[in-house]
Amino acid sequence: MSISRKTILIILAFFAIYVIWGSTYLLNKIAVTEIPPFFVAAIRFTIAGLIIFIIAKFMKLRLAISRKQFINCTIVGFLFLVYGNGVFIWALKYLDSGFAALEASTQPLFVLLLMRLLDGKKMQTKSLIGVALGIIGMYLLVSQKELVTNDESLLGMFMILTCVLSWSYASVFVAKADLPSNYFVSTAYQMIIAGVLLIIISLLLNENWVSPIDWSIEVQWSLILLILFGSVIAFTAFNYLLKVVSTEKAATSAYVNPIVAIILGWYVLDEAITTQTIIAACILLTGVFFITSRKRMKTRTIGS
Repeated sequence: MSISRKTILIILAFFAIYVIWGSTYLLNKIAVTEIPPFFVAAIRFTIAGLIIFIIAKFMKLRLAISRKQFINCTIVGFLFLVYGNGVFIWALKYLDSGFAALEASTQPLFVLLLMRLLDGKKMQTKSLIGVALGIIGMYLLVSQKELVTNDESLLGMFMILTCVLSWSYASVFVAKADLPSNYFVSTAYQMIIAGVLLIIISLLLNENWVSPIDWSIEVQWSLILLILFGSVIAFTAFNYLLKVVSTEKAATSAYVNPIVAIILGWYVLDEAITTQTIIAACILLTGVFFITSRKRMKTRTIGS
């Protein structure tokens, strides 16, 4: 029995949002060991945005947007990519990539709480169970004394939580905002705008801009993979899945990405995996499952 072309594309798309997005934590960790975090993010999103913009132009999509749409793209680009991703990469200087990925997996919990606070939406029993499990899992994760080795690691944990809050609010904002109707066009603008803002922030912080020819081979490949696979290919795959499978199935990346990140961080960077981390991950991701299994909202994750 032959496999249809559509089935193959779906399998490849799930591979992209599971493995490629899951690997972005490792790739960012490798990059930030040599070059400044906001410089990393600026390069990634400026180039990725231009590539997506070229693809949109090649597809003959309408590129013109209104002033309001430009403002909204700027807001979303800042929340998702400038703060949500730029600060996240900065925090990776002080935390293991797998640990950071587990913190990031709490996004569905934050989205649910924000929808409750901002829109007054009632939580169903499954959601309440998910929130309770998420809080327990997060407590077990961040309460490990062996992981909080200094004030910088504690600061890193806190800043990643603020990044998650930023992504979560952006997800809620996107659902109501006036943005370009085509996802390619919208994301191209968001990435390019974010790239410009990140360049300005990098310059204001006096980050040391190192020429790509002076990067190690590992960092060069990390940026190439982040741009082409993490930003362009995985993003395209995610949007394809939103059209051909349920949102719930596409959202499963929220609890598969951390597992991939933990394994890669352990295998490539020798990051420690404690018993408490494994228990926390099981509880936390079970909570995320309870939340995403009943949520029908198109949200974007860290890996985008």
